[in-house]
Amino acid sequence: MYAIVNSGGKQYKVEQGEIFRIEKIPGDVGATVSFDKVLMFSDGETVKVGNPFVENANVLAKIVEQDKAKKILVFKFKRRKGYRRKNGHRQAYTAIKIDSIKA
Repeated sequence: MYAIVNSGGKQYKVEQGEIFRIEKIPGDVGATVSFDKVLMFSDGETVKVGNPFVENANVLAKIVEQDKAKKILVFKFKRRKGYRRKNGHRQAYTAIKIDSIKA
């Protein structure tokens, strides 16, 4: 059983018991979140595709972690011009564990 949900402008394929990272959403660790924007649902035999969302479908998850990803370096350089800029960025994320998928 799996579903495809929309969160933070991205689409994620989720299965029950799975832990994965999504764009940061508000909430404390241990809090329950609900995803109502289910684009597709499959129970192994039948597939329901939404238009744009599947009606009465819901994915419940628990927040496991609120953190920042590893730092990436952004380096800008133009040759022979003396132009060099070094910058770093750490993207915030939320790790969630899928508790149940209902359709």
